[in-house]
Amino acid sequence: MVASDGGPHRTRREFLAAGTAAAFGGVAGCLGGGTRAVSVLSAGSLARTFEEHVGPAFESETGIELRGEYHGTNALIRMIEERTKVPDVIVSADATLLRDRLYGSVTDWDVEFAANSLGIGYDTRTRTGRRIADGDPWYEVAPDADPGDVAIADPDLDPLGYRAVQALELAGRAHDRPNLKADLLDAVYREPKEPQLLTGVTTGSRAAAVVYRNMAVDHGIAFAEFPDEYNFADPDLADHYATAEYTTDDGYTAVGRPILYNVTVCDGADATAAGRRLVEFLVDNLDRLTAAGLSVDERFPRTVGDTPEAIDL
Repeated sequence: MVASDGGPHRTRREFLAAGTAAAFGGVAGCLGGGTRAVSVLSAGSLARTFEEHVGPAFESETGIELRGEYHGTNALIRMIEERTKVPDVIVSADATLLRDRLYGSVTDWDVEFAANSLGIGYDTRTRTGRRIADGDPWYEVAPDADPGDVAIADPDLDPLGYRAVQALELAGRAHDRPNLKADLLDAVYREPKEPQLLTGVTTGSRAAAVVYRNMAVDHGIAFAEFPDEYNFADPDLADHYATAEYTTDDGYTAVGRPILYNVTVCDGADATAAGRRLVEFLVDNLDRLTAAGLSVDERFPRTVGDTPEAIDL
């Protein structure tokens, strides 16, 4: 079978059958030198997923501590490219971005493990939030909000940010509002630190933010999912999503595409075996991701590239 981008992949059943035996034998041997932690550089939208759902369970099962650091994916990839960060494991909120930027330098394989959807999270205590909760279309409500009252992630640092910009473009077409993108981009607050995107909404200082579904679940706030035409959740609409693009300030052009999370282990990482064990733990416990608000279906896990023989994916 082949992945959506033409690379080889295996189904969940094949993946787990192949990896389980190697996981316990290989990791036990390689960790004999005393490595009891794995460093993870991850997309900020998964901060609570790893800290509250994955990390504690992984440490309980393996005795390996997960030490996570969370940023917008484009920002963390820049850190890796500039060698200011050298993690054991990299987790991206845009599978294609990781492959475009890191294949051939720090890895040549990855595993897709979950999907997500885009929408607007809001505070029902605010005027803007009450209108959305009452059923007013978000694309009519958001332009009426006070400047800075609606937030997006920084599109130059984070796929969540450039997906928000792309969604505004697609929404403008879908709802015959050609000025929607320009008007909102003039008024929104751009949050440079993705894990803090919803802080203002939860504290009442901001009305709403364009976020992934799992982030709203994490923070316990109301969430209005965008229609399939611009929520980047429907793989059958990949060609439609691709009609919207965004070029970051470092020259990378991101084409609109379905939201896919993927994970890899850095070549030459300090705790390679522990990193591989974490990858295996992730795909063997996809129910934890569903509980965290992510989407997991028969597509996952899916491997792409030259997966290491050591974990026999």
